[in-house]
Amino acid sequence: MRAMKTPGKQVVLVRHGETEWSHNGRHTGRTDIPLLDSGREMGRLLGAPLKAWRFDAVYTSPLSRAADTCALAGYGDLAQPREDLMEWDYGDYEGRTSAEIRAERPDWTLWKNGVPNGETAAQVATRVDSVISDALRTDGDVLIFAHGHLLRVLAARWLGLPPWEGRLFLLSTASISVLGHDGDRRRPAIVSWNDTTHLRA
Repeated sequence: MRAMKTPGKQVVLVRHGETEWSHNGRHTGRTDIPLLDSGREMGRLLGAPLKAWRFDAVYTSPLSRAADTCALAGYGDLAQPREDLMEWDYGDYEGRTSAEIRAERPDWTLWKNGVPNGETAAQVATRVDSVISDALRTDGDVLIFAHGHLLRVLAARWLGLPPWEGRLFLLSTASISVLGHDGDRRRPAIVSWNDTTHLRA
């Protein structure tokens, strides 16, 4: 069920639309893969549900799959590109599926083992902590267009969890998730997560 706007600051997270690599389950970090036609349609479908908010700031990853999703949803003119919202640098595992990696390392997970010649979870956390800090200094709601693993780390850090606990928050392409606070507006909370109902309209 889609979350309605509730009192207090909210940070709305949008994962980009579908690409060839996201469709095939390939790790897509810094490779600038374009949206598929289906991903572009997903971007357009995001426009209507996002009208529930009035955003004081819009941030986007500069990678085209996120920036184009942002533009298709109607926020391209408002968006501030941020290098710190780029996806996890997967190093030697860029473009590979988890199944391919586990054929060589059967017990491998990104969250537990990381990637050779890429970023650590702690490095990704440092980047998203900066985004969260800026969002909290903004008077009103903030909209963020970015990437699956990056946004999962961001959610964990919003809740005060270590970055590897992003493993708990599965995230679909073109989904909407909302971060906020509980009733007294002091403790960070998840208002809604991984909403894709707009894609089934």
